[in-house]
Amino acid sequence: MRADLSNVSTIGFYVNAVGEVSARLKFVATLAAVGLAILLGVLDYLTGREWVISAFYLLPTCLAGWMAGRSAGLAVGALCAGVWFLSDVFGGPAYQHPLIPVWNAIMLFVFFFVVVWLLTAFRSSHYYLEQTVECRTAALRSEIEERKRLERAKLQAERLAMVGSTAAKVAHEIRNPLGSISLNLDLIGEELKIFVKSNGRSAGECQVLLGEMRSQVLRIRQVLQEYLRFARMPKSERAVVSLKGFLEEKLNFVQPLLDQKHVDLRRTLDPNLPPVHADADQLWEALLNLIRNAVDAMPDGGNLTVSARRNGGGRLGLYQRQRSWHD
Repeated sequence: MRADLSNVSTIGFYVNAVGEVSARLKFVATLAAVGLAILLGVLDYLTGREWVISAFYLLPTCLAGWMAGRSAGLAVGALCAGVWFLSDVFGGPAYQHPLIPVWNAIMLFVFFFVVVWLLTAFRSSHYYLEQTVECRTAALRSEIEERKRLERAKLQAERLAMVGSTAAKVAHEIRNPLGSISLNLDLIGEELKIFVKSNGRSAGECQVLLGEMRSQVLRIRQVLQEYLRFARMPKSERAVVSLKGFLEEKLNFVQPLLDQKHVDLRRTLDPNLPPVHADADQLWEALLNLIRNAVDAMPDGGNLTVSARRNGGGRLGLYQRQRSWHD
């Protein structure tokens, strides 16, 4: 706020300073024009009209009109007409009629009036044109600066969008392996239980370490999910996926976990499944969540059936059936 006030004060001082200098110039120009008019009148009187310097009366008149304005120009023009009239009356030739010098002085003033009027009108038009050019130049300069600022802002926004998109993709790529890590931790826990039972040793410390690892993995997944919800992941990257081979590979991967949980996996995969256009990572994440939910729903073991077949309309269907065992 202080900076703005200082700028305003500086601008006001500059305008006042320019006004004072302009007023001084007007005053000096008017004095010079008056002095020049008197000097011409004296020369005209002393020479007795032999030098014919009447045309030079335009010099002080135009000087005052251009530098000091229309009023000063008309005043100096009237002074020049009066000086010419006096020099003509006292030092000029004798006229046949006494009103001829008066008429000549009036015509000379009318001529001066027209010249001053046209000169000041031209000066005003020139000043207005100059101000218009300056205003348009300033507006053009401001527009150019604004465009540069918008281009810089656009470039910065594009960079931030690219960084956000890249970070979202990295987060998405990190989140997928976390599911596999969680499954492997479960397998390690089951293997540890079997090892402890067979050797009769305590595995409390190992269980604590595994629990800590699971909690850290869960924490990472939660952070990634929160970020992905905030960043709004871009469109999935789809590609041609052989559905039968994909399901076989992923079911073989989770088979050890199902064996540890006493879950019997039954597969019903149509051998004529066509390839699909899908995002393999998102498809695997959905399938993995279904399997984990099914295993959690059968704590005592059971049967898990995964089937995939073509519907009558040409669409593919992926089905899951589960049944718990009860002793």
